[in-house]
Amino acid sequence: MSALASFVRAVDAINGVIGRCVAWLVLGVVLVCFTVVVARYGFNWGDIRLQESYVWMHAIVFLVGAGYTLRENEHVRVDLVYANMRPRTKAWVDLLGTVFWLMPWLAVLVYFGWPFVASSWAVYEPSMEQGGLPGYFLLKSVIFVFVGVIGLQALALVARCLLVLSGEEQWATKSGSH
Repeated sequence: MSALASFVRAVDAINGVIGRCVAWLVLGVVLVCFTVVVARYGFNWGDIRLQESYVWMHAIVFLVGAGYTLRENEHVRVDLVYANMRPRTKAWVDLLGTVFWLMPWLAVLVYFGWPFVASSWAVYEPSMEQGGLPGYFLLKSVIFVFVGVIGLQALALVARCLLVLSGEEQWATKSGSH
């Protein structure tokens, strides 16, 4: 197995573990949201921290789980044309899309996200709601976790495309994939 294939498999494994772990937060979102609704409408009681916690969990699911979503090829795309393409054509589309769209977009996100997150850290920004969760700056920092996991998976996707284009398709598949 080539070094490129080893890299792809390692990144796939990392994002696989991250994705499976973060998926459990969906259960947390449902349980906390259910609790908030029952408490509010059943007992006329509300807690802003509880309400914010499920919003935070929801954000973490999407941001931290993005690498896993890319790994599983489940990101948003118009599949009308792509679905019928040959593997080499798909590899070209994925390679060009990743290099000329995804990676520059991640660079823009870092460029504009850095001052956004840094200013939040500078004042240890709390929730905007009275009695809300402290540490809003930590939630904003998850933007960079997103960039990390999806950026790493994007590099693995580029490597996978290069393997397919070089005729080494057997090393380009995810371990355990169909």
